[in-house]
Amino acid sequence: MKKSETRSVLVVEDDHLVSEMIRGMLAELGYTVAGEAEDGHDALEKVRELRPDVVLMDIKMPRMSGIQAALLIQKHFPTPVVILSAYETEELVSDAVRAGVGAYVVKPPQPEELSRAIEVAVGRFGDMLRIRELEHELEGLRRKMARTAGLLPVCPRCGKRRSGDEYDRILKTYFSELSEDEMEVHLCGRCRDARGGN
Repeated sequence: MKKSETRSVLVVEDDHLVSEMIRGMLAELGYTVAGEAEDGHDALEKVRELRPDVVLMDIKMPRMSGIQAALLIQKHFPTPVVILSAYETEELVSDAVRAGVGAYVVKPPQPEELSRAIEVAVGRFGDMLRIRELEHELEGLRRKMARTAGLLPVCPRCGKRRSGDEYDRILKTYFSELSEDEMEVHLCGRCRDARGGN
């Protein structure tokens, strides 16, 4: 089975003749047309309702442009977006990239060009999601490192040893929030051996 046969596409186009042509091309390429929208407002509603795999969107539309819609889609319903427009300027392409668009195709597209743009947008979107996941993990690690730095028994600036009830409370709070796996690295040899024997 080709990748195209597993992908659903929302077509956002205010010109009915162009929309019909694009839908026919997508069908020939093996994509499923999830639905149609005539402007950016309608596109947002259809993305929320239909959850397509890809949005294929014009730029110049009434009420809300494709660029504005792409920004809102990425904010509220992250989905790969391909711009399909008769207009191509450096400014439009830059705006599309900033809006999170994965590919930009000029009308009228060739079938292989359209298919390639859809697959590139899907691939870039997957990369973007993975980068977001890694950024989230990195932020978690940064918070954890900052927290564990406060557990050092000496002040890194003056070298004074930390002790007393306040330091004991900080340690107890920290250890109480660790999972069993996280606790393992902090155990002394005797506790590790005793745990292994259970």
